[in-house]
Amino acid sequence: MNSFELLVALKNKGYIKTTRDALWWPRSRTFWVIVGAILTQQSKWEKVEKSIENLESLGIDSLEKLAALRMETLVIAIQPSGFYNTKAKNLHQLAVNVLAEFGSFDDFCAQVSREWLLGQKGIGEESADSILCYACQREVLVVDAYSARILDAFGYHFDSYQALQEWMSDGLLAHLPLIYPLYHKVIPLNELYARFHGKIVEFCKENSKGKVVNVECLGL
Repeated sequence: MNSFELLVALKNKGYIKTTRDALWWPRSRTFWVIVGAILTQQSKWEKVEKSIENLESLGIDSLEKLAALRMETLVIAIQPSGFYNTKAKNLHQLAVNVLAEFGSFDDFCAQVSREWLLGQKGIGEESADSILCYACQREVLVVDAYSARILDAFGYHFDSYQALQEWMSDGLLAHLPLIYPLYHKVIPLNELYARFHGKIVEFCKENSKGKVVNVECLGL
């Protein structure tokens, strides 16, 4: 099996099922992806959405306003996401650093590097790639625990995030001429990567018992 065959199987099963965003991640291409990438760590997305609603109720609609928000207020607003003291510090400092380094969210998206993101407190490989893919629209494939679990169910094991990411992306890149007809267009690589990750997450959430993913229905 390769990642192209996995993509086809997931697509044949109707994934992605949500229609919330063209790139799957809610509010993609906005600063909210940065917020979500930190808040979703060790938390369910439903809790993150509650935190985002709290921030919006405070009038937060930009990185500038987020950076100016009092720490005490930020902590209270993101409590639903858990680990709120640490996440508030990391989120606030990241907002401040983005503005200090790049001046604006748009310039951040155009100029930021993966190395810069990984140098920020609270940002690991998955969070960095999520921001690059869903906020900055870079050609970066996000892999996560769900990616590892679904492949583990097929007997594939990887020693590192990079090895898993390369295996996933290589299979897609090798079959692009066969992928385009599936979408009835020459789908941008960023969109392909974004939606593939979404397919995996949605499938695993619906077909897992604990950390074990049932992949029998995929027929691979």
